Formats: sequence, structure tokens, C-alpha cells
Amino acid sequence: MLEVEGLAKSFDGFTAVADVDLVVEPGAIHAVIGPNGAGKTTLFNLVTGVLAPTAGRLRFEGQDITGWRPDRITTRGVARTFQNIRLFRGMTAVENVMVGAHCRTSGGFLTAVARVPGRMGRGERETIRRADELLELVGVTDKRDAPAADLTLVEQRRLEIARALATGPHLLLLDEPAAGMTLAEIKDVNRLILRIRERGVTVLLTEHHMSLVMQVSDRITVLNYGRKIAEGRPEAVRRDPEVLAAYLGAEA
Repeated sequence: MLEVEGLAKSFDGFTAVADVDLVVEPGAIHAVIGPNGAGKTTLFNLVTGVLAPTAGRLRFEGQDITGWRPDRITTRGVARTFQNIRLFRGMTAVENVMVGAHCRTSGGFLTAVARVPGRMGRGERETIRRADELLELVGVTDKRDAPAADLTLVEQRRLEIARALATGPHLLLLDEPAAGMTLAEIKDVNRLILRIRERGVTVLLTEHHMSLVMQVSDRITVLNYGRKIAEGRPEAVRRDPEVLAAYLGAEA
């Protein structure tokens, strides 16, 4: 589904990502791990068009998307969440999800804003129905009409996933989806990621909680100072001496 070939990104002489090759298979949950500064978020920013690569190519479902704008990549079928949550805090939960659906509908949220009061088109009704379905999937239905700013951290992370799913992605990138969560909440995220895969969405994940990574991932890529040092199935990565020393430590 996603092919990353020789990808590199430098900032004023500092190399954040260096000659990274990566293949994400359709239907997989593929994790990218590494310590802070390993280049994980930079890699995500390159894949989603937030940053342009210094070198290398990106292909999504066989199409070269290198250098595409983020909105074009989203419309093509790639969505993401952010480690630092980026919701429309003054909008309600359902409105945030409706905004995500805008790239897939001729109606949607923007049409809803401009419509004549008391009249609702078929497209708007479908957008609302879809938003409610996604809120139920991520478990924040009870906060449907609450401003995003009033949601807890866990609820906000779930809402951001719902908004990303509203774009109708084939590939979903999750950047630290369990950050700041308790063990019980991390288990809920584990189940949610599996449900997302069951819906036919391929997942590329970066996460510091190794218990989540090892349980949910089909394949793991390990970065160190922007370079790939290991890749394979969880059990193989878990045994890799360099990975054990650099990333997993006692948690392995």
C-alpha cells in the first residue's frame, strides 16, 4: 500500500530522516518505534505532505505522491492524527468529525453552515449519520454535542481518530495514540486499532508504549537517529540485541 524509498529530510544540516526504506502492506498494522528524536514524527510528516523530502520517493497504492500537498494526499486516501492534538476546540465533537468528512462529500459541514435554517439536505443528513457512527466506534457518543475543549485528553485523542476516519482513508497514521493514558485506557486503544483494521483500514502507528506495539502490530520498523536499524515481526524485533539496548530495555 505504501512504499517509502530512500527517504531523507534535513534541516539546516541536521538530518532527521536518513535513507529510510519502508513498505506497508495492505491490511497490516505496521509500527514505527524509536526514542524521542529518532525521526518518527518527521517520517509521518513526510508521508502526509506536511514536509517535503530532501531526497527519496513515496508511492501510495502504486502512485507517486512525493511532494504532494497534505490536502491532496488526504483526498487520495491517507489520514493521520497528531501527537499534539489538533482539534477545533470551539466546535462540538460531532462538528469536528463532520469537518473531516468534507473532502468526501459535496455537502457536509460547510454546507451545513451555509444552509437555510430548518432545511437539511440528503448529503448533510448522511454526513451527520456517518459522524455519529464514527463517534460510536471510538466511544465518545455521550460527548457528541460537547465542545471539543471540554473533553478529557483520552476523549480528545479518540475524537481525533474519528475525524481522521471521516476522511475515508485507506491508510491511517496514528502518532502516539496512547500518550498520557493509563494501562486500562491503553488496552482500549489496542482494541480500537484492531476494530479500525477490521473495517478495512491499514494502520501505520508510532507509539512509545511497547506493550501496545507488541500486541497489536504485524510488523515493526525501528529507527535510530533517523536511520532504520531493524525491521520484522514483533517477536524478531523483540530479540534484536541492538533494539533491546537502544529502545526496549527492561520492557522487552
